[in-house]
Amino acid sequence: MQPLQCVLQAHRSLKWGPMSSVSWLLLRTCRAHGSVPSSSCLSPEGQSSGGVEKDFSSRLAAGPTFQHFLRSASVLQEKPSSPEVEDPPPYLTGDELLGRQRKVYLETYGCQMNVNDTEIAWSILQKSGYQRTSNLQEADVILLVTCSIREKAEQTIWNRLHQLKALKTKRPRSRVPLRIGILGCMAERLKGEILNREKMVDLLAGPDAYRDLPRLLAVVESGQQAANVLLSLDETYADIMPVQTSPSATSAFVSIMRGCDNMCSYCIVPFTRGRERSRPVASILEEVRKLSEQGLKEVTLLGQNVNSFRDNSEIQFNNAVSTNLSRGFTTNYKTKQGGLRFSHLLDQVSRIDPEMRIRFTSPHPKDFPDEVLQLIHERHNICKQIHLPAQSGSTRVLDAMRRGYSREAYVALVHHIRECIPGVSLSSDFITGFCGETEDDHLQTVSLLREVQYNAGFLFAYSMRKKTRAYHRLKDDVPEEVKLRRLEELITVFREEASRANEASVGCTQLVLVEGFSKRSSTDLCGRNDANLKVIFPDAEVEDITNSGLRVRAQPGDYVLVKITSASSQTLKGHILCRTTMKDSSMYCLT
Repeated sequence: MQPLQCVLQAHRSLKWGPMSSVSWLLLRTCRAHGSVPSSSCLSPEGQSSGGVEKDFSSRLAAGPTFQHFLRSASVLQEKPSSPEVEDPPPYLTGDELLGRQRKVYLETYGCQMNVNDTEIAWSILQKSGYQRTSNLQEADVILLVTCSIREKAEQTIWNRLHQLKALKTKRPRSRVPLRIGILGCMAERLKGEILNREKMVDLLAGPDAYRDLPRLLAVVESGQQAANVLLSLDETYADIMPVQTSPSATSAFVSIMRGCDNMCSYCIVPFTRGRERSRPVASILEEVRKLSEQGLKEVTLLGQNVNSFRDNSEIQFNNAVSTNLSRGFTTNYKTKQGGLRFSHLLDQVSRIDPEMRIRFTSPHPKDFPDEVLQLIHERHNICKQIHLPAQSGSTRVLDAMRRGYSREAYVALVHHIRECIPGVSLSSDFITGFCGETEDDHLQTVSLLREVQYNAGFLFAYSMRKKTRAYHRLKDDVPEEVKLRRLEELITVFREEASRANEASVGCTQLVLVEGFSKRSSTDLCGRNDANLKVIFPDAEVEDITNSGLRVRAQPGDYVLVKITSASSQTLKGHILCRTTMKDSSMYCLT
């Protein structure tokens, strides 16, 4: 076994301490044994030269050995109850880990989890003395938080790197060198390929390595390329408060768990974000309380499989009670037991602030037991909107996707949800052109769209990803032109049915959380209703029903009542009636 492989194998089999202890070992191992391409350890120009680089190299050579790592890793240590200040790696001084007011430009691509990851990464860098800039031209460090879910998402990043190359090569010598880093799923999936293909990339950090960013940037400043793409079995960033960067924000994302154990055959997520693990309930509640104190009016609980949440951090709750699944659904893994479940968390979060809306995404249909549905129905501040990813309307394709349910079980769940939560809004995800999908399979998906009549949807053509089960065992045999034709057909049907579903709101009065001015008109305001649909209405002076006689103009973060006058597949329009609160709005007949 090669030296680097030994390190990785040790990482998989042992419980170990801080991430930095492994990442500096990886850097030292690849320099000593040449077990990875030199570009992942050295600058493009080859061996470093000069006083700083020479001093760095000598300290690195004198650092701990592989045996030191094994001794440290073999000692199981209890996690501290509160964050501790860690010593810097042996080859770096404390001063070298400081940002020295260098300016960081962060660019986010992909899902809501990446938005939250950006806030986590910035929180870590801010504490290390970096400044954030929204001006690309004045940045000293550019970090792209990336997505790997589809080929198109990765191609967007490659194109962006080519644009940034000119910025880096034209950098005046009078300024510190511009450093460029790739964070998130694409760094995790492609690893050394990025460093080899784009020599201008200085840094890679996977989704579980953001704590290591100050060290990685310190290594980069010495002229080296640096990478940490190790996945963790327990990293949840529970002790890090994400930094909200928009002063006018009315809502926030709160990550409650990371990773996924479902192993759907098409999905890269388990390979880029690792195994499923949940944050302690107490840390989530603390974050939501702080957001409430800051005046935010909406929180979305985030996770790759958010409703499979399971907090096993408190021993008294680690009993033998099995997980309740939706009726007719199965898992690809052994049934898990014990822990505080999603229904408990949702209950506790909804009690923090009655005037704060609670949403969650993205769930799996298998994890909707009756206790979750009943709670959504009972609590006025838990939005009556459920994302229910179907992916296909064909049982045969669902089986190939390893989704754990049939079309019939999915439709039965839809009916059950609508019985438990009258007026609920449903959204879904669909993939067209999956391996072996026939025209009949496609038509079954079309019929499911018509039968369920979703209010919102996210539809994509299948993009095969390396490492997935589909890549190893199935054939991507649907021609690209057929995928695109089927996608267009699904989009057309979805829009028709969504328009019909949304037209039911015309004439109704709805509670809307104001987000700001409409992007298309400076005289209109924009907000979202309980169903998470965009609502556009004129900016007009109205009565504040909480303060009789007072007339106001709605501001971001206000709740207003809007009478809906028209609807499309994606947007509702209406006129504003008054400013209100969530509690006071209950006296109106809302839909």
